[in-house]
Amino acid sequence: MSMEVHKYQAELAKLIKSHTGQDGGHETAIPSLFFSHYSNVAGPFYGVTKPSLCIVVQGMKEALLSRELFRYGPADYLVSSVNLPIIGHVTVASSEVPYLALKLEFTPNEILEVLGEFQIGVNTKENRNRGMYVNLIELPLLDAVTRLVRLLDYPEDIPILFPLIKKEIIYRVLQGRHGHALGQIAVEGSSTYQVSDAIEHIMKHYDRAIRVEELAEIANLSVSSFHRLFKEVTAMSPIQFQKQLRLQEARHLLLIETASAADVAFRVGYESPSQFSREYSRLFGVPPKEDMKRLRETYDKKKNA
Repeated sequence: MSMEVHKYQAELAKLIKSHTGQDGGHETAIPSLFFSHYSNVAGPFYGVTKPSLCIVVQGMKEALLSRELFRYGPADYLVSSVNLPIIGHVTVASSEVPYLALKLEFTPNEILEVLGEFQIGVNTKENRNRGMYVNLIELPLLDAVTRLVRLLDYPEDIPILFPLIKKEIIYRVLQGRHGHALGQIAVEGSSTYQVSDAIEHIMKHYDRAIRVEELAEIANLSVSSFHRLFKEVTAMSPIQFQKQLRLQEARHLLLIETASAADVAFRVGYESPSQFSREYSRLFGVPPKEDMKRLRETYDKKKNA
């Protein structure tokens, strides 16, 4: 990496530290901008990542999408073009050099606005693309991101300058090597656009039985074409995608409520508590009861530290 890139990363590290302070994920005063700060190797983190740009300033991270692993650090940036259930790990971090990262989320309308304003064409028949990719960081993108983060020290400027800088950042990502993968989410008729509608439907109705035929109709594709395309974009079948959503929501409910595992299983759409327990163990490594005990013990240790 060039000295110029190191200079920007050093400034971003200083800014993120000043606006976080403690380990964890942090919202910022800038809409759709989030920071992460971890002093130790951490994870796994289970969640659904929205269309977004992620940049690691210090440390390293891994994102597991089904069985596909994405590794990225200060030389890279990661883009998600659709909502995807992933498992994240912070793999390099220490108290001396903590893991520091930022995430900027996009909406399809924001992407469409940039495509139209700057007259950027997107080939709707472009080869199908995975909904997540890692690319080498480019200096113009890093410069725009740094200017965005600087706004946190000048809150009165955020309402005026944030929309302008965000447009520039989206433009830079669209101009990158895999930028068409992000652009396709906003263009009606593109493969990613069609799959994104089906993804939204699954996310809204994850707790009920959904037929692949129903999803194919939403995507305006044949069943065979839809199934093939969905797996190309998400790295999993529609059923596997729904299963991950169900299990992640179940884990969240078990953490925040006192309901039994069987009750939660029925609420997220399972008909068999034993099947729920098996699939929960497969994803999270241990059965629900043992997982909750482990998570609460970890939380209590952090709380009393």
